[in-house]
Amino acid sequence: MQSQFDILAAQALKLTQDEREAFMQLLAASLEQDTAEDDALAAEVERRIAALESGAAQAIPLHDALASVRAGLK
Repeated sequence: MQSQFDILAAQALKLTQDEREAFMQLLAASLEQDTAEDDALAAEVERRIAALESGAAQAIPLHDALASVRAGLK
């Protein structure tokens, strides 16, 4: 049984040169987007850590946070 990658690769190779180039650009853009999202997430994590360490934010115990969420769902 062929993997999904093998099937997709075989189909991609049947595309015209212009279609393959457009497909390649689509895939490359998706990787760049993931990197941008990862960078944004890392920056947010760093911001939150700094807020906790400086005392500007206070952590909520998991038990209390879950109880709050459960109460909101009722």
